[in-house]
Amino acid sequence: MKLKYTTPKEIEKMIKTLKCKTSLGYDAIPMQILKVSTTFITPPLTYMCNKSLLSGVFPFQLKFSEIKPLYKIGDRMDITNFRPIYLLKILEKVIHTRLYQHINQNDILATEQYGFKNNPSTEIASFKLINEILLALNNKITVGGIFCDL
Repeated sequence: MKLKYTTPKEIEKMIKTLKCKTSLGYDAIPMQILKVSTTFITPPLTYMCNKSLLSGVFPFQLKFSEIKPLYKIGDRMDITNFRPIYLLKILEKVIHTRLYQHINQNDILATEQYGFKNNPSTEIASFKLINEILLALNNKITVGGIFCDL
């Protein structure tokens, strides 16, 4: 699979959408510095991203990520009430965008897939499920189900 190259405009847009937090990433570069220096770093970042896409090699130094636990609900002392959040870097965002475009253009995901997609929401999935159950019950069909959250 050949991934489309990125452009300086796309890289600049990605940098602008990054949240400006005070915490440092693995590279120890504050987000404020990244945003202020966007015009200067966009060309080299574009070159590096395109070089990686062309070679198919993800740079070793970028294989590290900082993981921050995000509190969900319940007792804050229970570790199972937190989920990990990975702070994405620019190259990861470029690759994510390309893979997502490829999956959508080639209709790879099943129509029943609702999570991690932009348009169909989990509300629509719930509506369809309830609708199918009600239709089956109206037709006197026994209904059963197994639900998994992976």
